[in-house]
Amino acid sequence: MKRVHQQSGGCCQLGHPLPGPNLVFHSNINILFESTFPRTKENCCLFPGLARLLATLPQWEEISVMDERNTPMRTYQVCNVMEANQNNWLRTRHISREGAQRVYIEIKFTLRDCNSLPGVPGTCKETFNMYYYESNNANLWFIKESQYVKIDTIAADESFTQVDVGDRVMKLNTEVRDISNLSKKGFYLAFQDLGACIALVSVRVFYKKCSLTVRNLAQFPDTITGGETALVEVHGLCVNASEEFEVPKMYCSADGGWLVPIGRCVCKPGFEENKDFCQPCRPGTYKASATDAYCNKCPAHSSSPQEQAVECTCEKGFYRAEADPRAMACTRPPSAPENPISTVNETCVTLEWSPPRDTGGRGDITYSIHCRKCSGEGRKCAPCGSSVHYIPRQYGLSSTTVQVTDLQPDSNYSFTVESQNGVSDLSPTPRGTVAVNVTTSQTVSVVLKERRSKDSVTLAWQGPERPNGVIVEYEVIYYEKNQREQNYTVLKTRSNMMTVEGLKPGTTYVFRVRARTDGGYGSYGGEIELETSHEDVFAIGDPNQSTLLAVSVAGGIVLLVFLVMCFIVSGRHCGYIKAKQDPDEEKMQFQHGRVKLPGSRTYIHPHTYEDPNQAVRDFAKEIDAANIRIERVIGAGEFGEVCSGRLRVQAKREIYVAIKSLKAGYSDKQRRDFLSEASIMGQFDHPNIIRLEGVVTRCKPVMIITEFMENGSLDTFLKKHDGQFTVIQLVGMLRGIASGMKYLSDMSYVHRDLAARNILVNSNLVCKVSDFGLSRVLEDDPEAAYTTRGGKIPIRWTAPEAIAYRKFTSASDVWSYGIVMWEVISYGERPYWEMSNQDVIKAIEEGYRLPAPMDCPVVLHQLMLDCWEKGRSDRPKFGQIVTILDKLIRNPASLRELANSSAWSDAAAADVSVNSVDEWLEAIKMGQYMENFSSSGYISLESIRYISISELAKMGVTLAGHQKKILSSVQNLQSQGTHVRV
Repeated sequence: MKRVHQQSGGCCQLGHPLPGPNLVFHSNINILFESTFPRTKENCCLFPGLARLLATLPQWEEISVMDERNTPMRTYQVCNVMEANQNNWLRTRHISREGAQRVYIEIKFTLRDCNSLPGVPGTCKETFNMYYYESNNANLWFIKESQYVKIDTIAADESFTQVDVGDRVMKLNTEVRDISNLSKKGFYLAFQDLGACIALVSVRVFYKKCSLTVRNLAQFPDTITGGETALVEVHGLCVNASEEFEVPKMYCSADGGWLVPIGRCVCKPGFEENKDFCQPCRPGTYKASATDAYCNKCPAHSSSPQEQAVECTCEKGFYRAEADPRAMACTRPPSAPENPISTVNETCVTLEWSPPRDTGGRGDITYSIHCRKCSGEGRKCAPCGSSVHYIPRQYGLSSTTVQVTDLQPDSNYSFTVESQNGVSDLSPTPRGTVAVNVTTSQTVSVVLKERRSKDSVTLAWQGPERPNGVIVEYEVIYYEKNQREQNYTVLKTRSNMMTVEGLKPGTTYVFRVRARTDGGYGSYGGEIELETSHEDVFAIGDPNQSTLLAVSVAGGIVLLVFLVMCFIVSGRHCGYIKAKQDPDEEKMQFQHGRVKLPGSRTYIHPHTYEDPNQAVRDFAKEIDAANIRIERVIGAGEFGEVCSGRLRVQAKREIYVAIKSLKAGYSDKQRRDFLSEASIMGQFDHPNIIRLEGVVTRCKPVMIITEFMENGSLDTFLKKHDGQFTVIQLVGMLRGIASGMKYLSDMSYVHRDLAARNILVNSNLVCKVSDFGLSRVLEDDPEAAYTTRGGKIPIRWTAPEAIAYRKFTSASDVWSYGIVMWEVISYGERPYWEMSNQDVIKAIEEGYRLPAPMDCPVVLHQLMLDCWEKGRSDRPKFGQIVTILDKLIRNPASLRELANSSAWSDAAAADVSVNSVDEWLEAIKMGQYMENFSSSGYISLESIRYISISELAKMGVTLAGHQKKILSSVQNLQSQGTHVRV
């Protein structure tokens, strides 16, 4: 240490600190300068007494003294209190700031009370000043006093007296000050005495830092803090085997603490997170994507013998398609289709079959048809060629039926039905096939014997020479000449004679006859034109008046003519002409190409009309726009505004209606699509189906008028009145919806978008099915997606087969109805909550089903689960659902048992303290999932507090009841700490 003596402005430069100048005392503090004076034996001496030193120490002096524990320590002292105008300086060496912008100075000192010094002048001080000077020069010897920047005036919290010194009681003061916004290489500290009696025991200069840490798999280095309030942004580096998911960064605060991290790194494929690093997946596990949190067990029929697997290798005979997710089990090609059935109808064959017994573990089975025509006694067969047509198509069939047309009559064919799935192309083994041999019907040659009167005709005929099997019945079709497009009648009989009565006198009719065997219908014979008489003048068997006609027409030409005429007939209404029949005969009416049984109704698709405007005229009533009064806008539809208003009905009072208008600037296609909904609604008449009042098409704007539903959509209505209805009221709503859907199902109409948002509620809480837009119609293209008002396919409401294969049926509507039930009981909660659509699809495929909503009766949740059966044929029909709900309404006691009340039985409930995940699982009787939780990284009670349904499904907990019980217990843990109810 050096001492410098001066008459005025005395200055001493402190020597080097203790060995190791940058000693770290705290994890977030770096020492720049430490001057705790050495305690060596040669410097040990007793404090000689302050009074004797006053006369001998004109400036700061380096002195060794004893502290309160009799330990020697060195101090710098000054005590020139007897002289006025003191200005004594003590300065440190150059202190490098090492990049710190803000440093802290900690000083420890003692100070003598001026009142304890007898005879001192009034200039005695009890304070001293501290200064600093920034400089890039580390070797300055002299610094002008005016160049220093004052840090603060330092005063003692406690001072000592002569008695204290005699008793060796040291009253040490500690003060900390800071300097901010430093910019040069370093600085000098200086201490100025203006007439005090002080001893400087130690000086420590340090800065704060944010210490190295790892957060979200990103390492953040030691970081020096910024200025007084500045935050230092630090970008982290991903740890081993990890990559950036979102740029990781944190902010280092002025006090040396890290703030909340932003962004994160994720472990690369083949690695999983283990606290602050990534470890490789163990053998038997894999991780395909960096976004997956943990390694998963290899799916069925696959394995991973090595560590760090990104996917599992399929076993021999099993395969994984390129588009298959890595989490999907390896699969194999399906077996052959089963139970093939053929139905021959003239030169048309309908093939049906059952799905393969072994699907190979996949659900994407398709079928292809191969046709060969066989001839000669040796049954030589050759491909059918392009002249044969397939409906809907020959390859890539998703359904188990196909119609083959344009075959040659009286010919033998061999059809092969081939099943395949997504991995069939990867397998070297032949695909599963089943063969069907059929013979088409020959063209019927019919001999007609007729007897005519003014209102009847008697026909007689001979059957075909070589029928394809035993003839079951004959079919006679007749119509007035030139009126076929409007009216035709079909008669059936088992005999080869028929009397057709109820005809118009003097009118020409056209008759055709065909035969049906067990193999199907044969071809129609040629057309026979017969005119009824003006009077009854003929008798049966009159050789002069009877005519024997032999007609034999080539089957292909007759069939073609008939098909063309059928399509013409299918676009218009067909009337009904009465005719008396024999007891064996059965009369049926044809409408739009469909056979109509007496008393039944079938939905007619507007697209079957050649002129869509005709469908509107047939099914929707035209309303005079003058009778409509629009009052207010209540919403917006796909094609324009939706308003409420009044409709004046002739001879009736005004009624409230909803009015959908077609916005200006529409195209012809938009107009057709807009009015097609009216063409559909106009065919329905049921108290639980929205009622069409009529349309306005003869003036602008074009409008659709429906009944007004005061309470709007069901989902919004339920959310608004959460918890305000009894269970019976909710069941009543569900019963109404089911009744409306039964009506639609009976009419062969598939809704495809059944959801609470498409159910409307009136003031009497009557629920009515709505939204019959045609924008959902799917094309044959398997990639096509239909559009609804909510976007593309509503995944959360759609049956799995409809999502995967576009297979929409009444059974898929039943699945959607189960979701509607869940929405109603949960008062409009979003199905599957915040799960993504892909997570929903995957969870359903793995067997997950929505748990019962709060306070849901057991019987209702069971009905939901029945609606969500994977197999379409296993789901209830809408008629059965209506029956079940009727029974529940008649027996309210059956609704008392709640599905979620069984999770905790008040009689058996008890609080048990658990200390580990295994103990917790054992306590709630879910011990079979210990390995699942452990392998997925859930090893502490803290880690399971925020587990979700999707995480449970990923780790293999797929049973809805088990998921519900685990989540209920997790909620209990969140509120009770380590106590769980069992």
